Amino acid sequence: MSPAQTELLVRLGLGDQVVGVAQTSSSELPEDVSAQLGAAEELSDDLPPSREVLLQVEPDFVYAPTSYEFSADQGFASIEQLDEAGAASYIATGGCFERRSEGTVEDLFTDIENLGEIFAAEEAAEELIEDGRERLEDAAELSEGAEPLTVAQVYVEGDTLSVVGGGVEYDIIAQAGGENVFSPDEDQFDSFVFAQISAEELASRDPEAITFGVEDAAHEEATREYFAQNHPEVQAVQEDRLIPVPNHHLFPGSLQNIDAVERVAEGLYGG
Repeated sequence: MSPAQTELLVRLGLGDQVVGVAQTSSSELPEDVSAQLGAAEELSDDLPPSREVLLQVEPDFVYAPTSYEFSADQGFASIEQLDEAGAASYIATGGCFERRSEGTVEDLFTDIENLGEIFAAEEAAEELIEDGRERLEDAAELSEGAEPLTVAQVYVEGDTLSVVGGGVEYDIIAQAGGENVFSPDEDQFDSFVFAQISAEELASRDPEAITFGVEDAAHEEATREYFAQNHPEVQAVQEDRLIPVPNHHLFPGSLQNIDAVERVAEGLYGG
């Protein structure tokens, strides 16, 4: 139900079994992954596919990054409706509603192991897990012996600022050796992992680094301009320690969670 889930299934050797892909505009699949896909139908480009579109490809298994993809009130097929149609459903561990605020990068390995068992692809799953853990260890070495830098993970849309206070997005910073200036214990994160803040609030936290989610090059440029014009006093801006991370690297259950850790660790401690 997203390119990240499609890639993971293909990496497990299941490319010829994928009958539909969704939310394709969120990111491009690597060329080697696209080459291994069979005759998969594109079901949607932006939002999750509608109930009717999803059911018409008659899937046996539907794999999504979050609970949102199964929101019946949005016109999507619910887990119950898919079950009635004979399709099993799987939500990435870190994207389950009950765990969304507490999700971690480690949840990715839980998903890989589970999917390996479901599809009898245990060997491929073990290889992916081993490679992922080695990459995380290498990323962690960059911060060894260094004083942890304070970090804010910010999303900028126009003049609206949102920050992360939980979930896999929060853990990515921790895995990279950063210390988030926002905490899951704060009241503003009681209902969700994101919270809108004022420009003054960001300035008062004064992070030494800022990671920010981006959709494309234009979005990255606009975000950098926003920080330069509105927050020249913040340490992260003064030190030019602004670290862009593609939004799709931050989705729960994505192999790109590891890419995100590497990118942030390099931006914080890579010199």
